[in-house]
Amino acid sequence: MSKQEEITTDFKPSETWRIMKNVVVISLAFMVQFTAYGGAANLQSSINAEAGLGTASLAAVYAGLILSSIFLPVIVIKWLGTKWAMVLSFLSYMPYIAAQLLPRFWTFIPTGLILGLGAGPLWCSKCTYLSVVSVVHSKISNISAEALLSRFLGVFSMIFQLNQIWGNLISSLVLSSGDNEAAVTALSETQIPEFCGANFLPSADAREALQTQPSEKIQIIIGIYLACIAGAALIIAVGVDSMKRYDNGRSGSSSDQSSLALLVATMKLLVEPNQLMLIIINVFIGLQQAFFGADFAAAFVSCAIGTGNVGFVMMTYGVADAIGCVVSGYLAKVTGRLPLLSTAALIQTGLFVTILIWNPHHNEAYAFYLIAALWGLCDALWVVQINSYYGVLFPGRVEAAFSNFTLWGSVGYIVAYIISPHFRTNTKTYLLISLLTIGVSLYFVVEYRDRKAKKLEKKKKELHTIGLDNIAFQNLD
Repeated sequence: MSKQEEITTDFKPSETWRIMKNVVVISLAFMVQFTAYGGAANLQSSINAEAGLGTASLAAVYAGLILSSIFLPVIVIKWLGTKWAMVLSFLSYMPYIAAQLLPRFWTFIPTGLILGLGAGPLWCSKCTYLSVVSVVHSKISNISAEALLSRFLGVFSMIFQLNQIWGNLISSLVLSSGDNEAAVTALSETQIPEFCGANFLPSADAREALQTQPSEKIQIIIGIYLACIAGAALIIAVGVDSMKRYDNGRSGSSSDQSSLALLVATMKLLVEPNQLMLIIINVFIGLQQAFFGADFAAAFVSCAIGTGNVGFVMMTYGVADAIGCVVSGYLAKVTGRLPLLSTAALIQTGLFVTILIWNPHHNEAYAFYLIAALWGLCDALWVVQINSYYGVLFPGRVEAAFSNFTLWGSVGYIVAYIISPHFRTNTKTYLLISLLTIGVSLYFVVEYRDRKAKKLEKKKKELHTIGLDNIAFQNLD
């Protein structure tokens, strides 16, 4: 019996409930944390639209995230462990949220970079924890680790996506309260088709089409968000078991490799054929998320029906995303990844076509919520299935694999935020359609290669077993 088997089989069956408790507590902490960050990020293209300040700060966030995804996760995880790496990373979000009280380039860009540097270890720690406990749970329950990882990611994503409800509910209720007219667009009904929709250009149209919000209401929102971040760090510190309980002797873990070796593993994975072919779909995932939160929110929602409604539309997106995450985790066991991702590709293409041809109007609020719901369902399928596929495709190298997943998703975000102020919505939509087409095609190639490799490996094992049986039979003779 191997060291890993000895460790995992020492646990009682009740340990599966403790593992699920840890998964749920981590999920709740992330939900509270991103109630703050998600709520603030969704408003940037509306309340800090002038000169592209809001989207520039978000670009800085993901520039920092790209750097940290390559260099920091394996080092921070080895230094602090996954639990305390999550706590420290949570706290790195505070300066950026506080900078909303004085929105300037010299406050936003540095604090955005700090946030990004903390985000790489955060997401890698979460994915590593879930991957490890899925293996331990598998040894106890005899359920495949692949199915458990997909289930845990589904549970995490379902709870996590609820941040879209609370963060956006906070912002919308505060902005729409009192005498403020944030829920009403700054344009007349006749001006909406001229400025809003596919032809919206933030650098030219934001000043006239989007309203300025009262500073006292921004201060209230930021105070609530800072309290959320402190609460999230406390939840992890108090409620989550240390990874040392589960990962002693785990092959490929940060506990038995040097930081340099793990960093080399991350860099090596960057140039593997399967990873290279998944780059486009990963970039697309980040790009479509950023596009919805920035461009759709500004060009359609804030422009046509008012900034105070941005939060309510994003809440719809979040609820649909949360439902889609948990449902897709279970559907994947029945249908597999391919049908789910093919469905997402078809629906997403329909949404892009709608954006290109639809002229929004103030009295068509239902259409904004329908688009948000469908977009959220698609995003759930992309995130859960591609993320879980990384854990399956690169076994024994989960830190390196999830670092790469975060890295290329971040590239999509930073591209979206850099180009957001300078290109019209229709141009960015055509870019998304192109990336979707190329990315899904290459993903199908990876699935084919992976399945072919597994069949070949299975055949080799069968031939090896037959050979051993023949030898045993001959010995009996």
